[in-house]
Amino acid sequence: MDVLSDLLHRARVGNTEVRQLIQRPPWSLTFAASGHPALAVVAVLGGPAHLRLDDAHTTKVPVPEGGIAVVKTTGGYTVADSPTTPPQILIEEGRKVVLDHSREPGALRNMGPRTYGDGLPGATTVLRGSFVLHGDVGERVLDLLPPVAVVPAGSRTSAALHLLTTEAARDEPGQDAVLHRLLDLVLVLALRAWWAAPGATPPGWYHAMIDPRIGRALHALHNDPAHRWTVAALAEEANMSRASFSARFTALLGRPPLTYLTDWRMTLAADALRDTDATIATIARQVGYHDAFAFSVAFRRARGTGPSAWRRRQTMRTPPDRDTH
Repeated sequence: MDVLSDLLHRARVGNTEVRQLIQRPPWSLTFAASGHPALAVVAVLGGPAHLRLDDAHTTKVPVPEGGIAVVKTTGGYTVADSPTTPPQILIEEGRKVVLDHSREPGALRNMGPRTYGDGLPGATTVLRGSFVLHGDVGERVLDLLPPVAVVPAGSRTSAALHLLTTEAARDEPGQDAVLHRLLDLVLVLALRAWWAAPGATPPGWYHAMIDPRIGRALHALHNDPAHRWTVAALAEEANMSRASFSARFTALLGRPPLTYLTDWRMTLAADALRDTDATIATIARQVGYHDAFAFSVAFRRARGTGPSAWRRRQTMRTPPDRDTH
């Protein structure tokens, strides 16, 4: 499994239902802070739209027609026709709160199974879906992106959005499964386009994955992180000498091969400690340590505390809820 697929597969708790908003200006829809890590995908299918982040600088970003904004939703954010349109509707924990009663009763009325708005001529059409993320792997996904990344319209993203929009207008058996997979597709295409744009700073593994030799080794490592990998074995996967492989891997990913492997194993171990009742010895074997003591030493070095103490601390925290808006 490639790195991005592995990260998204392990990090995701669940998807919201995809929602479509069709509203005439002026309109404004605010999503409250979710209280847990998440990524939102906001696509503008037609008409003007801006995105405002409720951060220290009140970041305002235009989203062009056909464009996609990928938003880290640890904080609140607003989607509106204009950066100056005041808040009208607040979505908080799946509930709609009307902030501007002059917009009722037409604001966000249900027009179909997953479509809200007035649907009148001159309206803006926005499609939104989100991914609830979890654990240390989820944090690694969030670290890949700025607070908001806007991708302009492109042939590949436009085709995917057309499919997603068409499916969102239906209400058929298996619809949620189809929508979630199409939302996966839109997210991955948007991330690819963002990292390929001029001036972008993609993570080191992104360049490593497209390197024909290092990519093979990285793919093998993520396919089986518990394998007793050595630099020699990874170099063989890459069909390179040990010295050349180690130098090239370190240049692309910013750390030596076995350091990268240990860091990834500790990330997987942290989530296993949080999410399962497996013993320390079992988790140690799952991430490639046949000796629980050696695993505990490595975990303490990475997290600053032993696995048992770390698990007790995590069980005192409330697990993330599924996003419902």
